[in-house]
Amino acid sequence: MTTPGQKPARFPDGGKRLVIYVVYDRRGGVEEFVRYALQGLRDDAAHILAVVNGSLDTAGRALLETVTDEILVRSNDGFDIWAHKDALDHVGDRIAEFDEVLLTNDTWFGPVRPYAPVFERMGEQEVHFWGMTDHDWEPLNKFTNEGELPYHLQSFWIAVRKEMFLSPEWGAYWRDLPEMPSYFDAVLKHEIQFTKHFADQGYSHSVAFASSDYPTEHPALFNADLLLADGCPLIKRRPFFHYPPFLDRHAVIGRRTIAEITKYGYPIELMWSNLARNVQPKTLNTDAGMLEVLPDADTGYDRSAPFRLAVVAHCADPRTVDHLLNRLVHIPAGFDLVVTTVEEGAAVQIRDALSGREIPGMAEVEVRVVPSKHGRDMSAFFIACRDVLTSGAYDLVVKIHTRAPSKRGANIARYFRRYQLENLISSPGQFAALLALFQREQGLGAVFSPMMHIGYSLAGRGWGHYRDPAEEMCERLGIRVPLDGATPLAPLGGMWIGRPEALKILIDDEQDYRSYEVPKNGKREGADLARVQERMVTLAMGELGYHVRTVMNQEHAGIAYANLAYKLDQLSITPPGYPLEQIQWLHRAGWAGAGGIVAMTRMYVRLNHPKTAAALAPVARPFVSIARRGMHLVRTVLRRGRAVEGEAL
Repeated sequence: MTTPGQKPARFPDGGKRLVIYVVYDRRGGVEEFVRYALQGLRDDAAHILAVVNGSLDTAGRALLETVTDEILVRSNDGFDIWAHKDALDHVGDRIAEFDEVLLTNDTWFGPVRPYAPVFERMGEQEVHFWGMTDHDWEPLNKFTNEGELPYHLQSFWIAVRKEMFLSPEWGAYWRDLPEMPSYFDAVLKHEIQFTKHFADQGYSHSVAFASSDYPTEHPALFNADLLLADGCPLIKRRPFFHYPPFLDRHAVIGRRTIAEITKYGYPIELMWSNLARNVQPKTLNTDAGMLEVLPDADTGYDRSAPFRLAVVAHCADPRTVDHLLNRLVHIPAGFDLVVTTVEEGAAVQIRDALSGREIPGMAEVEVRVVPSKHGRDMSAFFIACRDVLTSGAYDLVVKIHTRAPSKRGANIARYFRRYQLENLISSPGQFAALLALFQREQGLGAVFSPMMHIGYSLAGRGWGHYRDPAEEMCERLGIRVPLDGATPLAPLGGMWIGRPEALKILIDDEQDYRSYEVPKNGKREGADLARVQERMVTLAMGELGYHVRTVMNQEHAGIAYANLAYKLDQLSITPPGYPLEQIQWLHRAGWAGAGGIVAMTRMYVRLNHPKTAAALAPVARPFVSIARRGMHLVRTVLRRGRAVEGEAL
C-alpha cells in the first residue's frame, strides 16, 4: 500500500463542488426527471457539467440549459465511465478551482428526500472519496462466476475530494482506462475496481448508506424503501426494469417502493413517463406491481370534476347487444354511446334494443354502419370512429365489443366475453374506482385486462407471427419503446379504457379498410393489422410518455390467481431450483418441439455440453430443417392414409 500525497480532508466551508452528470436518451432528447434531479442539485453545486452520450436535440439542449452551466455532447462510447473521462479531460486544469467533484448520471430518480443533509453529513468526514451506496463483498463474482466480487462503492454516485483528484494516481487511472465496449466491461473494468484500486494506494473512502446497515449486500437494488426511510435522496431506476424473476427471487416489491416514493412527495409522473418510454411494458408492469384489483366500492372518484366519457362499442351480431347493455348500466357517470355494426339490418335491431332499455348515464346515442368487415372492432374504432377520438370532446374512451373467439368452444367464448367486459365494467363502485385511477395518475394512458390464460395458451407465445409487423410499424411510426419478449403487455382481446390523446400515434396513422385484410399466404398468413394494432397500443402510448395498468375485478382476480398458482405448481415439478433457476434451465434447454428424439437430444446437449451445442448449431441447422420437413411429410401421408381408411370403412 502506498501513501497518498495529501491527507484526507473534510469539505471546506464555502467549498466549491463540480457536478459531472451523464445523460443518455435513445431519442436524443432530455426528460423532465433529469431537469428535476439537476434542479435539486443546483444549491449544492458551484458548476454543473452535463455530458450527453449520443445526440442532443434542440428541445433537450434548451431543457439542460435551464439547470446546467455547461453541456458536452460526445459519441455514445464507453458508457458513463468514458463520458466521465471525457468530461474530466474537457475540464482540464480548471478542476483545481473545485474542492470536490461528483461523478454521477441519469440512472436514478431524485431528489426523493433532500440532498442537503447527505452533503452536510458526508462533508464533515475526512475522506478522499465517498459514495451514496455500496455493494458488499461476495465470495463469488456473479458476473464471471469465478473469483470474488470485491466490496465497492457504486459508480452512479462517486464524490472525490481535491486531495485525490489532483494526485498523479488519479491522472494515471483515467489515462490508462481500458476500452469498455459492453455493460459488463464497464462493471468489471471500472465499477468493481475503482474503490479497491484507490484504497490499495492509501486513499480513504466512506459511504452515505452502508450495505452493512441493511439486510442485503445490495440495498440500492433490494432495499430501496429502507434507504429512502433513512434519508437517501434518490432511487435507482434499475428496480423497475431488472429481470422480474430475479427480483422475485429476492422478494423485491416495487409497488411498496413506489408507495414510499409517492409518500415523500416526488412528482411520480416524471418517473412513470420515463419508465413507460424506456422499459419493456410487461417488465415494468411486473416490477412495479401495476395490476390493480378493483373493489366493488368507490375509492375516491371526485365527482366534482367528472370525466367526459364516450363508449365506443362494436356489435357485429345484434343478438349479442345485451352483453353490452348489461354492462353499461353499471357506469355511474354520464356518457355518450357510439355503437358500430356491419349491416343496416343489424343497426335497426340494435337501435330497437337501445330504445327498449333504460340506461341511467347514457346521453347521446348513435349507431353507425361500418362499410367493411375487415378489421372488425379495430377498424371500426380507428377509422369509423376517428372523429370521436379526435374531437377533443372526451377525456376517456371506453372501447368494448361483443366479439368472442369462434374456434375455441362455447364455454371459452362465454368466459372470454365475461372476463374482458367485467374487468372493465363490473359494478358502479368498481367503475368509479377505475375512474379514480385516471384522476390520480395524469399520465395513465389506458387500463385493460391482463392476458387471459384460462382456455388459452398465449403464455410464452403471444407475439407469434405478429412481432415482425409490429417491429416494422414501430420503425415506421418512430416508436422506440422496447418490445416485450415472449408475449406483449397489451389489450389482447381488443377492449380497454383510455385517454384519446394517448392514442395519438395510432390515430394519426390513418389506415383504410383494405389495410385490415388478412394475408392469405406467405409467412405472415393471419398476421392482420387489427391484431398487430392490439399489440401496439401500449407501445404507442409509452412513446408519448403514458403508462398503462392492468385491471381486474375481485371475482376474476380470485379465479385467475388460483388457476395460475396451480398451473405454475405443475410446471415447476420437473425443472430444478427456484423459479428463476427453473426459467434459466428451460431457456438453456431451448425449444422442445413435439418432444421427439431429435428435440430431446438437442436439449440434452444444450444443457450438459453448451460449448458443443454452440459449435454444432451452424452445422446442424440445415439438417434440422430437412428433418422437420421430412416429419411434416410423414405426418401428412399418415393423415391422408387414415382419411382413406375412414372412407373405406
